[in-house]
Amino acid sequence: MLFYRSALALSRRTLHFVAGLIRRHRRTIGSAWRKLDPARQALLVLAHLRKAETYADLGAGFDISTTTAWRYVGETVELLAERAPKLRSALKKAKADGHAYLILDGTLIPIDRVAADRPYYSGKHRHHGMNVQVLATPSGDIVWVSGALPGSVHDTKAAWIWQIVAELERSGWIVLADKGYHGVGGLLTPYKGRDKPESQKQANRAHAKLRAPGERANAQLKSWKVLRKLRSCPHRAGQLAKAIHALQNRELEANQG
Repeated sequence: MLFYRSALALSRRTLHFVAGLIRRHRRTIGSAWRKLDPARQALLVLAHLRKAETYADLGAGFDISTTTAWRYVGETVELLAERAPKLRSALKKAKADGHAYLILDGTLIPIDRVAADRPYYSGKHRHHGMNVQVLATPSGDIVWVSGALPGSVHDTKAAWIWQIVAELERSGWIVLADKGYHGVGGLLTPYKGRDKPESQKQANRAHAKLRAPGERANAQLKSWKVLRKLRSCPHRAGQLAKAIHALQNRELEANQG
């Protein structure tokens, strides 16, 4: 077996953040000695999330078993997901930051499934996956990430299940969304239909221009390669997305600092 050195495009501040979570968790549960210290475990987890390194490769590189690598990743992802903002607090922070409106969009986390698994098949994306709802700022930064639902769940139903619209209306937000949310009260969506009058076409172009940065938020999630095609249990997609949101917040703070 050959080994090589590699790099992660992440800040040291993010590594310290993850290592701190692990260190405090070990103290809380009274964990005995482990083969990897908190910093090495944090690095292992970041390599898995950012580069989709397999558990077998991680185990070999860090001189631990595949099972131990899997356990370390699962433990840390759970800790990170708990640090992701809840919807109400995320909306309060966005308002305090002075954003004029928000963008709601759904994204599909592809999964490794066969055609027989119809609940996971998204007709919109023509792929098996898990539906995750994402709220973004006008500049394209992630505000909030939902849990995951089977890919066959429509965006409108997902918004209802996660009670997104009710919370947005309660907070008085202006929210832009694509045609997939047409008919959902409280959301501003483009006009539908053919042969629209010029005024509606102009409104749709303006709407699309304002909504476009929302795609950047989804791209931020997918920059973590583990979400480009999930090969573990599909229902881990939501926890992984929330964990990555917590990490993205740290990266944003590091870049602003």
